[in-house]
Amino acid sequence: MPFTPWLAGILLAATDTVDDPKGFFGVLAHWAEGFIGVFQKGGETFTGLVTGIIPTLVVLLTAVNALIRLIGPEKIDKLGEAAGRPGLQWYPVRYLVLPVLSVFFLTNPMAYTMGRFLPERYKPAFYDSAVSYVHPITGIFPHANPGELFVYLGIAAGITTLGLNTSELAVRYLLVGMVVILIRGIVTELITARMLSRRAGAAEEVAA
Repeated sequence: MPFTPWLAGILLAATDTVDDPKGFFGVLAHWAEGFIGVFQKGGETFTGLVTGIIPTLVVLLTAVNALIRLIGPEKIDKLGEAAGRPGLQWYPVRYLVLPVLSVFFLTNPMAYTMGRFLPERYKPAFYDSAVSYVHPITGIFPHANPGELFVYLGIAAGITTLGLNTSELAVRYLLVGMVVILIRGIVTELITARMLSRRAGAAEEVAA
């Protein structure tokens, strides 16, 4: 087939590229690309979750619910009642054992309902301990607080970039969290007791 000018025009048009729009329309075009890019990244993240953490969460939730059935909810309730007893020896039970088991078995936010067994003066401190543990536990048991798993994953991403072991990070995160919630519970209980005594003193002055 002879090479003709019209064939040359077609080949030239096929190799031409369209210049990027300039000015106002160029800004709109770049903004649209960025806007769609956000959703594309979101889709990639969602795909990663579906093939990664979500099946793990489903299995963990099923296992924990089965474990609760085996142990018996009434036994967990009895632990809550025992944690409300006065005395220094009950501090670890009230602000370490009870929050950890509550977050593990009941997950966030149902874990806070275990505070119903405690006297009013202990409830703020228990809540402080429990709410402070919903992040440290996610490294090993993500079912406890899947809605905020990004907190641990953000830290783990930096560790992975450095080439370090994320399993060691998860264990340390868990153990440090236990120490922190015990301290927070005791301190918050002391603060609550001081505030309640001030309120009682103020009420007596008003009554007098």
